[in-house]
Amino acid sequence: MHLLAQAGMRFTFGARSYRPSCSDPEITAKQLKPQNIAQLVALGRHDIGFVGYDWIVELGLDGPHSGLVEVMDLQLNPVKLVAAVPDHLVDNRPSPMVVASEYERLSLDYLKAKGHPFVFVKTFGATEALPPEDADMIIDNTSTGATLISNKLTIVDTLLHSTTRLIAHKTVLEDPWKKDKLDKLIMLMKATLDAESRVLLEMNVAPDKLQQLVAELPSMRSPTVSPLFGDTGYAVKVAVPTRDVPNLIPKLRALGASDILEYRLQKIVP
Repeated sequence: MHLLAQAGMRFTFGARSYRPSCSDPEITAKQLKPQNIAQLVALGRHDIGFVGYDWIVELGLDGPHSGLVEVMDLQLNPVKLVAAVPDHLVDNRPSPMVVASEYERLSLDYLKAKGHPFVFVKTFGATEALPPEDADMIIDNTSTGATLISNKLTIVDTLLHSTTRLIAHKTVLEDPWKKDKLDKLIMLMKATLDAESRVLLEMNVAPDKLQQLVAELPSMRSPTVSPLFGDTGYAVKVAVPTRDVPNLIPKLRALGASDILEYRLQKIVP
């Protein structure tokens, strides 16, 4: 929602909470469970959607014969799909194991490849609550692993890594109007995501320090340099990765920069 808002689309949730209204009159929206989004886009019931890669694979929609096209990896909400067992079963698993998961296809592929006898139980949320009484292993997604640890579960395998993807039905790319609309949305979302990973630094520097300082600056192309009033020095602007700032600012100060300002960015359009 934040990303779409930055791209100029604001949604209002009223009484019909599953159908928010959009500030863009050319957009209609519906809120669905992630388990359904990939399949409904693949069927052409919706033009585009946002869904985790885990559900694209689980539903078998990652192949070339699906109606679904992955347009963009937003790299948001990173999780991994893992197999986990109660701590006391790490080295001593029963035969057969009772394995619980929402991910039936991925789980069965994994378990058959392992060759250990099992009984599969399909779950519908709160999978981590089943062990140890009702399951000997679960296959579920996790971001930090904290929930698994709190339920005394140990990860024994990682099946895949997943992030949020922007997906489209293949006919969208064949429709000039829809493709143009989608391309503009992608550009604005990329610009927003790029901006969130960078900040703008602005600083002043004396003429005799300029060359050395500019040589040490990381930048997208080259920094913007403009003379200060009265030829007393230069103002320098540069967009730098946010992660570099804690080490970069003291370094710039040591190289002669003064009056250093840091700004958050809204969009970066190459």
